[in-house]
Amino acid sequence: MKSQLHLKKALFTVLFLIIGATVFAQTGKISGKVSDKKTGETLIGVTVKIKGTTQGASTDVDGKYVLGGLTAGKYMLEATYIGYTVKTIADVEVKSGTTVLDIALEESNSQKLNEVVVTGQAGRESQTAILMSQKNATEIKQGIGIQEMSRKGVSDVEEGLTKITGITKVDGRGLFVRGLEDRYNNLLINGLAVPSNNPFKKIIPLDLFPTDIVSALETYKTFNSGLYGDFAGGTFNILTARGQKNLTKVSFGAGFTTNNNFRKFLVSKEANSFSDYLGLTGKERDLPKVFGKVPAAYQMSASEANSQFGSGFDVEKITAPVNSSFSILHTGKIDLKGQQFIQYLISVNTDNSFQIREGVDRFFSTAQGVYDNNLYTTKYRFATNSSLLGSINYNSERLNLSYNAFYLRSTENMIQDQLGYTNSQATVTNAFIRLNQLQKTDFLNNQLFASYKLTKDDRHNIRAGISHSLTKYQLPDRKSFKGARLDDGRTAISYSGNSVVRQYMDFDGSFFASGLLEYNWKFGNEDLTKAHKLSLGYNGSYNKMESVFRFLVSQDMASNGVTIPTNKPDQTLASEISAGNFTYREGSNATYKARMQEGVNAGYADLALRLSDKANLNGGVRFEQSQRLTRFRNSGSFNDPFQRVTKNNFDILPSLNFKYALTEKANFRVSASKTLTKPVIMEAFPLEFVNPDATIETGNPNVINSKNYNLDAKYELFPSDKEMIAVTGFAKYLDNPIERLFVQSAGSGGLQITYNNSKKAILYGAELELLLQLGRISESLSDFSFGFNTSLMFTEVTIDKIKNSSETAAIGNDNTRKLQGASPWLVNADIKHETEFSKKWKSTMTLAYSIYGERIYAVGTNGLDNYYEKPFGKLDFIWNNKLGNKWDLKVGVENILNPLYKIELGEKSSVPIYENDLRVKDYKRGVGISLGLGYTF
Repeated sequence: MKSQLHLKKALFTVLFLIIGATVFAQTGKISGKVSDKKTGETLIGVTVKIKGTTQGASTDVDGKYVLGGLTAGKYMLEATYIGYTVKTIADVEVKSGTTVLDIALEESNSQKLNEVVVTGQAGRESQTAILMSQKNATEIKQGIGIQEMSRKGVSDVEEGLTKITGITKVDGRGLFVRGLEDRYNNLLINGLAVPSNNPFKKIIPLDLFPTDIVSALETYKTFNSGLYGDFAGGTFNILTARGQKNLTKVSFGAGFTTNNNFRKFLVSKEANSFSDYLGLTGKERDLPKVFGKVPAAYQMSASEANSQFGSGFDVEKITAPVNSSFSILHTGKIDLKGQQFIQYLISVNTDNSFQIREGVDRFFSTAQGVYDNNLYTTKYRFATNSSLLGSINYNSERLNLSYNAFYLRSTENMIQDQLGYTNSQATVTNAFIRLNQLQKTDFLNNQLFASYKLTKDDRHNIRAGISHSLTKYQLPDRKSFKGARLDDGRTAISYSGNSVVRQYMDFDGSFFASGLLEYNWKFGNEDLTKAHKLSLGYNGSYNKMESVFRFLVSQDMASNGVTIPTNKPDQTLASEISAGNFTYREGSNATYKARMQEGVNAGYADLALRLSDKANLNGGVRFEQSQRLTRFRNSGSFNDPFQRVTKNNFDILPSLNFKYALTEKANFRVSASKTLTKPVIMEAFPLEFVNPDATIETGNPNVINSKNYNLDAKYELFPSDKEMIAVTGFAKYLDNPIERLFVQSAGSGGLQITYNNSKKAILYGAELELLLQLGRISESLSDFSFGFNTSLMFTEVTIDKIKNSSETAAIGNDNTRKLQGASPWLVNADIKHETEFSKKWKSTMTLAYSIYGERIYAVGTNGLDNYYEKPFGKLDFIWNNKLGNKWDLKVGVENILNPLYKIELGEKSSVPIYENDLRVKDYKRGVGISLGLGYTF
């Protein structure tokens, strides 16, 4: 109740700020256009400010600027733009009303840039241009440019997208849009589809993309026919960077997190070298060749078991060093004859981090109402991320060509210790499980994109692109042993009951291709900025993937077990193998291999009509054919033929976007559409992913696509070129929504995580967004700005009592509940201070806070209530400094409040629960302190 009261007070305070800003009218303003003196063309992104202050504005897509809130008097203005001479205008007199002042800039002799490049790049990278693009677009879209990300100290794409309304990130689980989890998102890079490099995630983890390779991030929360139909939460489009001038930048970073760095840390013996520190790891973890490519119940001899494994169970005990990062960025531009030029960019980034997570890790027995497993888990994660981007772009008056190639690689070496009891044996509290795991992902992408003006005036144009990707997700030699932890720190293990296990999983995305071809025709007006536009196009993708999961288990030969040193067991185990006490045999079953093919082919038509100077209508239809073919075997004979599950779909997906300009600064928008939600790969993939603690994650190849019906209405006000106030109402109807379930595993007796379709779901809510310059309130606050956004949402799911029979026992006679993965509310807020301490020292400080409401993490079954992810608030401070023309300094403090992350069983189970503590998982992240230093040559 207190948290709700505080939230209401905060909302009322914000509303009073809005009203106050509206009531106290500005006494005067300066406005006008900025153009090129020689050509007369208007310029986008020119900074016009009161000289000697930070009060300024940037020109919009029409070259217009407005400086408001000025008291009567005379001012000196300064206009600056890349490639142009700085212009100063003295004695500009302001009285009540508007003073009109047009400015003409001259190109600098030392920094001449082609005008096409300047307007294009400024138009998509500056905060002002991003807001103007949002204001002028017919569809509802939002974005953030590299300039704004730099000011806010953002280091990766995932963090950058959280600065957009209604988007939050959850540690390790990606981005949530309007409270909807990763399943509902889609990703494009330069408008082309790309696959995920991780079968457990819908899109590539976006924290792998450093901001060095980005010019702008676009987010679409409403659908238009040119986007892929897999759309419910948001579609993200990463626009990669282009070289604009000759420069080289080198950056270093270091970070420390409390309860993580400078603590005792366990790392695999095979992951403690300099090459592992750079992410070049895992070559020694291949499956022994004696097992062949097809499982055959093979049992190793003693000599084979002691010679053919390249890695072992030993771990090293170290002190975790600081996290670190390093990057090099080089860009260049080559001017050719006429209006032709070439841009190029090369970016290399690498970082690593040391992370400790510790807390309870439990699940309940539905038969007894007590913990089945009650373990305290400690995870030591050593992670590396590396990226390489190469980009080259050719531009002429009519033809633009661009080629991008980038490679992403991530590794995570994890040692996990679990101590407590399993299988409801509450009197045996020293059950111990050690997991030694390496996770590797690789992503290689090549893109070729072209646009061509069929007519010189750009009335007719075409654009086309093709993308090719290869992905790999590997868990090589995933080792574990379990037994009883002794008082002296050693562990007593047996060789029966699969107590020593080695797993090998490869998920190979052997081929992914996507393509785009679009024709555009502008008609109906000689002024093309006021013309109608017809777009006809095709886009599609094809994805082919295969998984192989091999399982080796200990075979008891002549011993009941042995006591081993927990951190150095290899020598003891080798002696036991030599003595003939145990060996390894293949335990893989017929499900070890599965394949999936997915294809999308879509044609679309989009008509943008300019009904008047104020009204724009955008209507489109997408005809999308898709297929998912899954081939797999159930447990049984290796000779059984593969089963085939084919899901063919043909969908007609209409969309309608309407914008009405109420004033020059205010818009009203309405959007309606039909879209789809496709499952994450693992949600529909017939693979059993087995963990040592008896939890199993398995896909369901019978999961079908959801169909979504979407409606949005939005009012937005742009008081200035750096401000916005927006209110959005939205509603969705989901037919057959996909949801995560927790069920009791019939085979292992443990917990099984799986997926299924519910019958239907409805959700509706509202968003409020503010971007305000606090100089409106007081001149003393002119260096401050305030950002705030919140989403409030109601959801209701109806289940099918026959199809979802295991859930019926948990919800009783009622067949409705909240939607899994959806937050009923979320809040993001930040306050920013920008100032120039001197001509050579520019500073930006940002304090940002985010929090989300309680949501269903997984649906409960067999009489258990749902599992709820509890609210988690995050407070960060970023201080970015520009020191002269060469140095950049960033200081950050992350997760200042260090709250406890928790997942709990709900209190409405229909079976008796005898445990007092309903937490099933918790941990603290720690407070992070980081320092970054960059030098530009």
